[in-house]
Amino acid sequence: MIQLSNITKTVRSGDEDLTILSNVSIEIPDGQFVALTGASGSGKSTLLGLIAGLDSASSGSILIDDEEITSMNEDGLAKIRSKKIGFIFQSFHLIPSLTAFENVLIPMEIAGHGDARSRANLLLSDVGLTERGHHYPNELSGGEQQRVAIARAFANEPSILLADEPTGNLDSKNGQHIFELMEDLHERRNVTLVLVTHDAALAGKAQRQVVLRDGVVIDDQLNG
Repeated sequence: MIQLSNITKTVRSGDEDLTILSNVSIEIPDGQFVALTGASGSGKSTLLGLIAGLDSASSGSILIDDEEITSMNEDGLAKIRSKKIGFIFQSFHLIPSLTAFENVLIPMEIAGHGDARSRANLLLSDVGLTERGHHYPNELSGGEQQRVAIARAFANEPSILLADEPTGNLDSKNGQHIFELMEDLHERRNVTLVLVTHDAALAGKAQRQVVLRDGVVIDDQLNG
């Protein structure tokens, strides 16, 4: 369960305070697929970063499985992320000096997984890249790089997958494939999936859609 209560995020802009999120309260049950939508600048990515503990709220509280993360130090947040949260970025964020296999392997080795190599191979197989594991990111297409990023996000068996415009840098065919891949992994592994997207068609395939405007939730409804 993800619980956000009265979350406000304010940053300094010149001589003024700029409010990015204002009094946002959302509960996301385990296993639900939620799309966060809204125009650019509405606060979607900021909200996702707060859930991941990559940024801190100005006020309010965020609980991940009843653990309060807004008051945690960086060590505590790193532990939560390594155990429970996978994050997929729009721009892939792969390590260029590592192969696809190594990009998936390293997080598990750091976490001390005993079967890290076999699990890395399994995850690359899940995203259809068994034959591409020895290639470096610059030898892969954008769609292939995002598939590696998805495999890496699942490396530590997270219960929550956060995806920030994961199809934004891809053409429509690759974007659709990436979406279907995340949807399939969400269903098979029963992870909570929170997807930030501008694509109304993709958002409409989520179980629930939360719409932000100017840092405020203006709509929250189940699809279908």
